[in-house]
Amino acid sequence: MNILSPVFTLALSAMALGGIAGCSDQDSAKSEAEAGQPTEIVVYSSRNEHLVKPLFDRFTDETGIKISYITDGEGPLMARLQAEAERTPADLLITVDAGNLWQAANMGLLQSTESEVLEQNIPAKYQDSENRWFGLSIRARTIVYSTERVKPEELSTYENLATAAWDGRLCLRTSKKVYNQSLVATLIERHGEQRTEEIVKGWVDNLVTDVFPNDTSLMEAIVAGQCDVGIVNTYYFGRMQAEDPAIPMALFWPNQLTSGVHVNVSGAGVTRHAKHPAQARQLLEWLAQGEAQAMFGGLNMEYPVNPAVPVDDLVKSWGEFKADDLNVEVAGRRQAEAIKLMDRAGYR
Repeated sequence: MNILSPVFTLALSAMALGGIAGCSDQDSAKSEAEAGQPTEIVVYSSRNEHLVKPLFDRFTDETGIKISYITDGEGPLMARLQAEAERTPADLLITVDAGNLWQAANMGLLQSTESEVLEQNIPAKYQDSENRWFGLSIRARTIVYSTERVKPEELSTYENLATAAWDGRLCLRTSKKVYNQSLVATLIERHGEQRTEEIVKGWVDNLVTDVFPNDTSLMEAIVAGQCDVGIVNTYYFGRMQAEDPAIPMALFWPNQLTSGVHVNVSGAGVTRHAKHPAQARQLLEWLAQGEAQAMFGGLNMEYPVNPAVPVDDLVKSWGEFKADDLNVEVAGRRQAEAIKLMDRAGYR
């Protein structure tokens, strides 16, 4: 985590790293540099450094625009943007989960960005309806199961995990993580609060142990035989599989005959008080295209949000699936309802 003191504008300039930009903008960026226009922007990112620095380095190589950045949790970064207001040096916010992106927009931290490039490369369901943020990679939150104790034909839907068949066999991550809040938010959108509360109570009744702090510890419990099934983000499974290709677990794509697999995004938006909005938009547009899309997704074993960009080979090996077609912004719009519902259901 990279945290700087409140007085840090000059320090950020000294931290200039690199980045990436689209080929169509390369000449214009260099001409701006020659004309003395700003050639450095500031990014606040809740994605870890190793997932963004290679992108920033490439952007700088191609455009001459340098990128200084701060990495931290999404909560602290949004609080910082809110406190700094018009004094903020940040031009772009990158964060994970549509729930967080929606919250940043709802707090007035992001501005609308009109861009034909973004509209052409990012499907509407993966962007804000007011163009304040845009998804840049997709992750599925799906079912993971023990290949030693579960047959895939036993599995079907998220809702089915609430039935007696999974009593004493289910593990879940804490409800405090936004990933599970977003999943429940989409269930509310599909089923309404009453039915969703029944589902979540069923999950809680079927838990074999207390909830886990993260997806990795949940999957370690499955491997150890503590539980048989769980719900995780796909890239966490990918990391474990990359370390041990023979790991006795597999992913299952639920709800293929109904709503589809719950998917979410990591994404970005130009900050409300950006000092260099044109350059921030240029970076955002580049991240939505070609090589940058492959890198943005591939570095974290996610799916490119741009449907024209090939999927990483390991990710592709998990097979194709039908994704939920709801606009992911519902994860934020119903987040407060989801949190209250999970609390009522005893999901901690």
